[in-house]
Amino acid sequence: MAKILIIKLGYSETLDKDISTTTSLGDVLRTTVILNYLKNDHVTWLVDERAYSLLEGNPHIKRILVFNLESVLQLQRERFDTVINLEKGPGICAFSDSVNAWRRFGFRFDAERGIAQAYDGAEKVLDLCWDTEKKKGNLKFWQDALASMIGKNWKEDEEYILGYKPKSQVKFDIGFNWVAGKKWSNKSWPKKHWLKLEKLLKSKYTISWQRGLDNINDYVDWIHSCRMIITNDSLGMHLGLALKKKIIAFFGPTSSQEVFLYGHGVKMLPKTPYNCVPCLESACKKKLHCMEFIKPEDVRDHVLKLLPLLKKKA
Repeated sequence: MAKILIIKLGYSETLDKDISTTTSLGDVLRTTVILNYLKNDHVTWLVDERAYSLLEGNPHIKRILVFNLESVLQLQRERFDTVINLEKGPGICAFSDSVNAWRRFGFRFDAERGIAQAYDGAEKVLDLCWDTEKKKGNLKFWQDALASMIGKNWKEDEEYILGYKPKSQVKFDIGFNWVAGKKWSNKSWPKKHWLKLEKLLKSKYTISWQRGLDNINDYVDWIHSCRMIITNDSLGMHLGLALKKKIIAFFGPTSSQEVFLYGHGVKMLPKTPYNCVPCLESACKKKLHCMEFIKPEDVRDHVLKLLPLLKKKA
């Protein structure tokens, strides 16, 4: 049994250039796909406190450590067979390199320039992070790119692994996952469109608006209570996939090509006159945002195709 350390705090998205201390919960969740290759190993996962609940109870993680001074000092005195560092912050990379291990994957610290660099196998991923045009043209699914960083070949049946077991029962046909995180607020479909979509659907389906945003487990319970999730590109989309819900996902400024829905639904992109979609930017300079161009009527049509058997009886 190999002793593995995964460093995925959520501060930097693995395939994006942004680095911050705003935790990307969705990026932490979808990183759990690599646990498919480590089921027989002793896995320690270092994570930001805000993402701890996403990993708690995961049967393939032996130990979850919250990132702080104490855990850093502890890990620097331990020995591991493998360290997988998926954070690009220079300080985190320097810490990762200081952990005693004979094999390393992901990102490392360049002591000469004080920046993140890639270990063998992660060079292409790092290129995507720094080169926006390359990222726009990337056709490789996120899971595939992640697996390649640790020398694995991803298979389409290798899914996210969520530790928490929902306590809710299915009560609603459709959940509106309409709120996007502050880090990428321009991923949001306009609220006026959500309201119009509700009018178009409420005679046929039961609808629930997003709940549980103050507690991860409550949020998971809400998603589990819905048969379908209509969603922005967000944590809720990834949770819906982990729970095998039917999904209608909206994309505009972010890349839809990297997202694999495991056959659970459809991706909807705006039909715009712009040539900047996806821009891969967290702020929009246009007067009319690209997400405005995803029409409620088109969403309704997809709902009718995906949930034909759940229409209310007259």
